[in-house]
Order: sequence, then C-alpha cells, then structure tokens
Amino acid sequence: MAPVNREERSWGSAGITLMALALVLGLAIPALQAQSGGNQTQGQPPANTQPAQDIPDAPSTVQPPLPPKPDIPAALPPGEGKSSEPIPFPGDSPRQPKQDGQTQPPTPPFETAPAGRTPRNQLSPQDDLYKFTVKVNFVQIPVMVKDADGRRVDGLLPKDFTVRENGKPQTLTYFTSDPFELSVAVVLDIGMADVAVQKVNQTYSALIGAFSPYDEVALYTYSSTVSQVTDFTRKSEKLTAALNEMKMVRGHNNGPPVLGGPLGPGGPTVNGAPVGGPIIQPVNTPPKESHVLNDAILRAALDLSKREHTRRKVIFVISDGRELGSKASYSDVLHLLQTRDIQVRAVVVDSGALPVFRQVDKIHLKGQGYSNILPKYVSATCGERDLDRLSRNAIEEAYAQITSEARNQYTLGYTPKATTGGAAYRSVEVVVYKKGLKVSAKDGYYPIPAR
Repeated sequence: MAPVNREERSWGSAGITLMALALVLGLAIPALQAQSGGNQTQGQPPANTQPAQDIPDAPSTVQPPLPPKPDIPAALPPGEGKSSEPIPFPGDSPRQPKQDGQTQPPTPPFETAPAGRTPRNQLSPQDDLYKFTVKVNFVQIPVMVKDADGRRVDGLLPKDFTVRENGKPQTLTYFTSDPFELSVAVVLDIGMADVAVQKVNQTYSALIGAFSPYDEVALYTYSSTVSQVTDFTRKSEKLTAALNEMKMVRGHNNGPPVLGGPLGPGGPTVNGAPVGGPIIQPVNTPPKESHVLNDAILRAALDLSKREHTRRKVIFVISDGRELGSKASYSDVLHLLQTRDIQVRAVVVDSGALPVFRQVDKIHLKGQGYSNILPKYVSATCGERDLDRLSRNAIEEAYAQITSEARNQYTLGYTPKATTGGAAYRSVEVVVYKKGLKVSAKDGYYPIPAR
C-alpha cells in the first residue's frame, strides 16, 4: 500500500469540515427566516414589496372609510358551495336569515338630504306639531254662548247645537272648544276728536296685555288715509314701541269749526262786512273731513287673508264709527270678510258711544257720512252687538273681553250639500236648545269659488 502524503491528509479533513459547516448553515437559515417572517406564509412576497393598492387609505375627515371588500371566490367546483343568497357588497344592508322558508323583505328605500336641509319625513323645529286641513267646501263657524248675565257658557257638547244653512239642518263633522291662536289687525282711528284720541292713548298698556304670546298682531291707523304702522309680530316689545309713538299723535280740535266772527276765516268784520272791503254776504262752508273706515277694514282684511289657516283672524277697530269718503263700499268689504272667515270686533268711543247720538246717526245726512256701519260689520261677522265704551276703565275691560271671546269660542264645522246657487250668499243660523242662553255667530258666508 502506498504511503499517504501528509498534505493530502490535511486537505481531506478540511473538506469534511467545510461540508459539515454548509450543512449546519443550511439548517439554520430556514429557522431564522421562520422567526423573522412572523405571519408571512410561504410564497407570499415580503411586506416591503406589497402592492400599493392593498395598503388601506388613511381615514377621511369628510366621510367615514368604506369597509374592505370581501374576498369573492372566482369559481367553485360543481355542486359545492352553491347558495341562493347574493354576495353582499359594501353599503348593502345586511339580510336577515330566513325563517320558516320565508325571505325577509328588502329594506325600503330612503332619502339622503343634502347638507343644510331636513329630510321630508323629519320635522324641523319650525314645523307645527299638527296640521289643520280645510276643504274648499268646508264651513267653519265660531260660536259664542252666554247666559242671561253675559257670562260665557262652557261645557256644551255637539248634540246641544243645531246649525241650519238656508233653513236646512246640517250634519256637524267638526267640533272643538279648544282655544285658537289669533291673528289680529288693530285699526286705530286717529281722526276722532283729540279728547277721545288721548283717552285711547292711555289704554295701550291694557291693549298689549290682552294678547297672548302665541298671538300675532299688526297695527294700522286711518283718518283720511290708511297706514300700516307695524307688520304682524309676536313680539310685545315691538308693539309697545309702536304704540308709545302713537301717543304723540293728536286728534282734531274739540268743538265745531269756527265759521264767523273776529276769529273766523274772513278776519274782523263790521256789521257783517270785512273791514276795508265791499259789503259781501259771506258763505260759510264747514270743512269736509274723510274717515275711510271701509278702506281701513279692507286693507286689514287683505293682509289677514295671507296669514295661516290654523289661526283665527280678527280685525279689532277702535273708533267712533264714522264712515265718510271711502273708495270701497260696505257690501264689497263684507263680501271679502265673509269669504275669508274674518271677524270684525270693535270698541266704539267718543260720540259714537252716546245713545242720543246713535239714534240721530241712524238718519243719514248728506255729506256727513254714516255712523252705523261699524256695528253692522261686527254683527254680520261674529254676532256681537255690545260695542259702546265711554270711560277709560270700560275700554280696558273691553280689550280683555274681546280677545278672550275671540280665542275661546266653540268651533263648529260641516260640509254643506251641493246647491245650484254656486257662490251665492248662504245664511247660517246656530241654535242651542237650552233656556236662557244667547248664541252669537256670523249671519252667513260666501263659499270660495272652486279653482
């Protein structure tokens, strides 16, 4: 056997050592990769090479992020994993499981309101808590019932009332004794004598106190023309400020106009003739002053017609009742009032409240106007007739009484039968079958023409 070279022996042992070292490294590297890889599965690319589209976006400050899309299998083996349920997508409402073989009905559609708007099925704070629906041919009658002493009678039922239209009984379909919010147009006559105007000025605080916080009030004045002082408002401070300014308004001078004598329009006279001039027989003509009561009520009625139907509409006139020089006639204004369900209530002061003057004014004098028109408005629209107030205390009591009665009337309603009269006037009579009671209601109405 040939001898082994020492150098060859050393290279053989070195080769064995290198092979052992390679084997050790081959076993250690997979172990290190398993520890450093964490949850990475075999064949998945490293985290630093993940595609950009798989990285979730940062949450948006405008809208919440959508949920991630579920994994949808591309294909399934025939006969395996088949289901009739559709695959949900982001934004779909979850479908409830079937019960007893029935499918849950789909979620109804909903409306998404743009920013700054309220959905139609959601009430805003400004919306009313109830709606009052009125048909075109529906007749509403406010009724006041008093006893023999003039006190309001409460507690009556629908069976206690009978309503006749053109003499025929009607079937009541609406009845309530609940109070109503008021829309009131206060009309002040500043063409009265100054003593009457100043008396009324002292009662304005009681007038403001007669309204509730839910009432809306507008202020008008009239003499030879009509002016609106304030629009409809619920703020008592605004009405107070306007009435305080009205205290500076002066009425006409008291007494008859001066037509002759040294202080007359012709100057000083001697034996009935002007000094230094020819003898001419003077002609004394008193000045003609207009009191456009009809025009004032018409202006207030037109504005009240635009207010909400859920309110009771009232024109509150404080005047001596004279009418002279209006462009509108009494019949035309009354037609509008009875078509729009507007009541006229009044406090008659000054000479119009004196019994003697009321009897004289029934005799119409040419050029002097009328003084019985205002009571006719009140009687035709609400049935009241007690309007006259002379003292300041009586005027203040009338304010509270009138607003309370207008707010707390019984309200009857019915749908009349069709008649051949069309929009002709229809008389109304309300009867209560109890002894000693006085019923006040409007005399009739004009139906609103169908459009």
